[in-house]
Amino acid sequence: MVKILVDCSSIRDRPSGVAFYTYNLIKALKANDSSTSNSIGVYRQPSFKHWLTNNRDIPDILKDISPLEFLSLPVTVSNWLGKSASFFVKNNKIFFDNAEIIHGTDHYVYPFPYGKKVMTIHDLTFLKFPFYSTKIVKNYSERIKKCLQWTDLIITFSENTKQDIINYFKVENDKIAITSEASRYDINYLKDKNCEKIKNTIAYDFQEPFILFVSTIEPRKNIINLVKAFNILKQTYPINHHLILIGQKGWEYEKIFKEIDNSNYRQQIHYLGYLSDEAVAVCYNSADVFVYPSVYEGFGLPLLEAMTLGAPVITSNTSSLPEVASSAAMYINPHDYESMAKTIYEVISQPDLREDLIIRGKNRAKLYSWKTVAEETLKAYKLVL
Repeated sequence: MVKILVDCSSIRDRPSGVAFYTYNLIKALKANDSSTSNSIGVYRQPSFKHWLTNNRDIPDILKDISPLEFLSLPVTVSNWLGKSASFFVKNNKIFFDNAEIIHGTDHYVYPFPYGKKVMTIHDLTFLKFPFYSTKIVKNYSERIKKCLQWTDLIITFSENTKQDIINYFKVENDKIAITSEASRYDINYLKDKNCEKIKNTIAYDFQEPFILFVSTIEPRKNIINLVKAFNILKQTYPINHHLILIGQKGWEYEKIFKEIDNSNYRQQIHYLGYLSDEAVAVCYNSADVFVYPSVYEGFGLPLLEAMTLGAPVITSNTSSLPEVASSAAMYINPHDYESMAKTIYEVISQPDLREDLIIRGKNRAKLYSWKTVAEETLKAYKLVL
């Protein structure tokens, strides 16, 4: 039996990005632990404020995964970035002593004296595109460099990101394993759902056709160019489509909303905020096209979500996105919004092309599942055991 401990510090009540990956990985590993004879536990490091206020419990969203061993360490030891973490681990020796894998899921793994250390690196946006990153994220670079002193294995999600890690951090090729990610949805997710009832909870008139974007509202996602492309679409072609944006507000979102406010078609651009899984699924399924013009991604989960639920996909020809979508998407230069507009029009105006993309997308999405992610991750662990 292999005892595996996964860092769940990133998980919040509304998981997205790193937290979404961490939650689903823990859930999938736990689902497999009886058949693989593994023991899955989690540890979390609350902020100093939460520690003082006794807010140290396992995140609510993880409470449905039972039984799950859990340890809350005092304050965020990762901020110390050193061997001082050992002090806290020694006081919880029973919990950690038999751990063979310690998996840090957010660009850091703590220097515990027990077990092999595995670190997930999602992407290197903070190095490749520093102008798209907050000061906090830029600190990841030094954090990763220190972690590499005690990390036994790095997990990432694409060959593109693997090469970035090798180039920027001079890591040996055989020290990096690639696993996939997966959608929160399966092909039958909406089968037993009352879609009309769900639509009534969303602030949009679904009688109107629309173009869809789903992700965090931040500069790297290239939403400003999507808005410019939408302006050209409305100016140039006889379409009735609206543009829907779904996602939490990220850093520097103000510039994006300023671009929307300056659009002559701002009444047809709808920001719906953070929606429930069901509501997002209905939007994917109802969209005439899903456009994901991101400048850089370590993987690109929204592509899988859209393909799974039957939205034809247009995405950037950059970073890992072609690895994920393969031949199941139309590709654009994310910096050329005029070409973006033309490609969007091609898809929404040609039913045969749209249907072909939907079929290709669904077939592509079938290759990805959280069961597969768990199996690939366990296989990666074995490289260092």
